[in-house]
Amino acid sequence: MFTDTEGMVLKQVKIAGGRRMIHIFTQKYGKISVGTGMTERNSKSKAALAIRPFTYGKYEISKNRDYFNLTGAEVKKSYYGLGEDLDKYAAASQALELTDKALPEESPQIRLFGTLVDFLDCLDKGVSTPETLLLAYEVKLLNNMGSSPVLGKCAICGTEDIVKPVKFSIPDGGTICHDCHKKIIENTLNDGKARLIYEPVFDIVNTVRFLEIKPFSAFDKIALDPKVAGELKSILREYISYHLDIGPLKSESIYMI
Repeated sequence: MFTDTEGMVLKQVKIAGGRRMIHIFTQKYGKISVGTGMTERNSKSKAALAIRPFTYGKYEISKNRDYFNLTGAEVKKSYYGLGEDLDKYAAASQALELTDKALPEESPQIRLFGTLVDFLDCLDKGVSTPETLLLAYEVKLLNNMGSSPVLGKCAICGTEDIVKPVKFSIPDGGTICHDCHKKIIENTLNDGKARLIYEPVFDIVNTVRFLEIKPFSAFDKIALDPKVAGELKSILREYISYHLDIGPLKSESIYMI
């Protein structure tokens, strides 16, 4: 079977014989692992540029049983220039690694594909701060994956009568009411098993909803307060780790924004 598809290269891996394999997020198939004939010898060729991470391209692919192989590639747009700015590079690297780890193989996510392209476009143009854009992407990724946190009502009992300050429970998947929080505390005292619960100093409900529904272009003149961004980052990392089973990102060591 031969086909062509647009895609975004998430990761490049060296395999036996000095060849390269790429993890590519395609429009047609979702994330797939594709073998290439590229080696160190032709790593600077025109075609080789299309298999580097941060590249949005058009790819000709053949499938032999359970394996995908690259037969042709063309660069539509390269975001490799993001490497000239450490903050942008860190944000883009974390977004690509998170996407690579979150997506199952061969599960089309057309809307998320467009979201990733929009994120990189805005990051490349210098819109807003990289930190705010990355948090918005994480929130939108959760929404596209059907894993958004419960907001504005209790994730445990469903009541909408939540009294401020709002509590956010990682294992329960969202905001919880006063009564359920009280029961959790009582259970913790009895069995000694504590749950990770945050009491954000900001309006987490409206903040997350704003990041979720607004396009990236809306952040051209808006950026989260650094303290709010820092706390929301911690909450989202714990939430993603628990609900998507994704541990720490290696790309976070590039630079902690």
